[in-house]
Amino acid sequence: MTLWQADFYRRSGRDVTGNSRWELLVVTAEGDVVVLADCAQAEVTAEWARAQLQPQVVAHSPECMQVFRPQCLNLLEAACQPLGVAVEPTRRTPALKQALQQRAVVYEDQASNGDAVDLLRVESPPPLPLPESLWGDRWRFGAIAATDFDLAFAHKPIPIRVEPEELRPVHLGLASTIPIPGVVIDGGRVSMRLAQWLSRVRPAWLTYIPGEPDGLLLEAGLNERYILATFEDAEAIASARTFRERQHAAKGLHFLLVQPDDSGVTYSGLWLLQSDSNPTPLGLPQPP
Repeated sequence: MTLWQADFYRRSGRDVTGNSRWELLVVTAEGDVVVLADCAQAEVTAEWARAQLQPQVVAHSPECMQVFRPQCLNLLEAACQPLGVAVEPTRRTPALKQALQQRAVVYEDQASNGDAVDLLRVESPPPLPLPESLWGDRWRFGAIAATDFDLAFAHKPIPIRVEPEELRPVHLGLASTIPIPGVVIDGGRVSMRLAQWLSRVRPAWLTYIPGEPDGLLLEAGLNERYILATFEDAEAIASARTFRERQHAAKGLHFLLVQPDDSGVTYSGLWLLQSDSNPTPLGLPQPP
């Protein structure tokens, strides 16, 4: 499948008339620029975007356009639908984000004040608590050696499993002895319901947030955030710090496993995740 990655965003600075300009950037999964075009704010429409995309779509026939910015998702869907190109909302657009960082350097060089430009920032709403009806029996941090990860679950019947091929430890060049950290939730009677809910919100990655209390945050969808757990005891905090250190050592790779209990017989859902190198600002609301 031919995948492209696209963004439509407001450029840094203004034109000679003092108006904002917007830029459409499309790259291949390998990072080659396919479309780079800008327009005045008044021209920001699906029709304008479609006109820029159409010649390249006709020439290269991409099947899918991946988009990480929620604010331009609907517009690009409207632009791509008549062209027969599916649009996939996903945070995993590494080639596009690298290209955006390169564009930001161009804008910084052009700016007279030398201010930094952040084209990767995505506004996120405050994190929501996990729905009370989905609270399981218990949860814990865990880890599996990279060399054992595939074997640990290869022959297990897991109804819901998301393991992108590009996130396999071997494809990330991880040493076989590196521990892949994870979070295991024993969901009890709500285990399958929790796994189905997670499937709908599309987990992106997990983050440990130090604070009062400390917390475990789930980034999901394009910009949603959920509080999976809060904790204050020293043992949990020590485990959370180890989880964060192992995340860093494993290039952000980690897993989320949902199971009814710890018998090792039945599982509900498994997600292989990787932290974004450019995460959205984080924070937990303070308890009342």
